[in-house]
Amino acid sequence: MTAMPVAHEVARKAGQGAGVSLSYEARFLRRKVLTSDAGEAILVDLPQTTSLDHGDALVLSDGRHLAVIAAPEPLLAVSGDDLPRLAWHIGNRHTPCQIEGRRLLIQRDHVIRDMLRHLGATVEEVVEPFTPEGGAYGHGRTHGHDHSHSHGPEGHTHDHGH
Repeated sequence: MTAMPVAHEVARKAGQGAGVSLSYEARFLRRKVLTSDAGEAILVDLPQTTSLDHGDALVLSDGRHLAVIAAPEPLLAVSGDDLPRLAWHIGNRHTPCQIEGRRLLIQRDHVIRDMLRHLGATVEEVVEPFTPEGGAYGHGRTHGHDHSHSHGPEGHTHDHGH
């Protein structure tokens, strides 16, 4: 019996070829057994909880790279005459958002859907891969984020708690 391949690290933007399709929520992980799209069991055992992006790769113990693929999932496609205003309202609620030229994609949420319709948006249910923008302070999630950062040459730090 051969041992299950283990991924202890992530190679950013290095994924191509064989992969594992994961929803947005499933791409936030630390330790979990995943099944690749080819049916192979893989143990992910990262040193810390990590937000994986479409196009990243899990570096396996046998030297292979397993591409991370954004899986299709239930979303809301938001469009309208004033897309920047709609995007502001979505961002003001710290809702992960995929920004495209003529539409925004967000996870399905009936409260946000109703608010957007009230603002004049057209909102359509779709099933597509979801690759929202990363957080303002670097790579990763927009919710549960850390606002601590330094300012000035002395490296003074402060944070913005929620």
